[in-house]
Amino acid sequence: MKKLVRFRKRWQILVAIFFILPLFINCGSEQPTEVNQQHFISASGEGKSTAPLQEEMINRWQQKEVYVTKVIDGDTFWVNNGSEKFKVRFIGIDAPETRNSRGKLKGPYAKEAKEYVQKLTENKWVKLELDVQKKDRYRRMLAYIYLLDGTFLNADLVKGGFAVVDTYPPNVKHTALFVKLQHEARESKKGVWAY
Repeated sequence: MKKLVRFRKRWQILVAIFFILPLFINCGSEQPTEVNQQHFISASGEGKSTAPLQEEMINRWQQKEVYVTKVIDGDTFWVNNGSEKFKVRFIGIDAPETRNSRGKLKGPYAKEAKEYVQKLTENKWVKLELDVQKKDRYRRMLAYIYLLDGTFLNADLVKGGFAVVDTYPPNVKHTALFVKLQHEARESKKGVWAY
């Protein structure tokens, strides 16, 4: 009987470690926010209720459009496609870190880069263009980002000095453009190149 009680206690501890503890670990500050209904405005200018919003998200996802729910920094944000929320990492560029993480130190011009991306994308629709590799080792979707007015955000960030070129094969579709824009930004001492 005592062996059975000890076995049950050990089993309960193992369940807690493997199934419950990860739930608490994943509750970090980088979790996406829910879509704010007050911020969502359709193309017609009318607010949407939750069900039609989800349906619209799913329809837009078929066109590779997503709703940006939270900007992490100048090259990463959370999106919602109507059926799931996930992180997107911008391909081919690297913006300064807003905090020390993963061996990278907080960089100059990080706040400005994040605020620029927030202004252009947070609580708005964007279009994603994929390349050869779909996800990175952190399971973030890798994409080129386009605003609905056609602005190529990855290139725009490099052009304005908010980010630098950082390409990894096989995702090299726009590398030549990024290198050209970085050269121009560096010559003009824009953004990160002013430091």
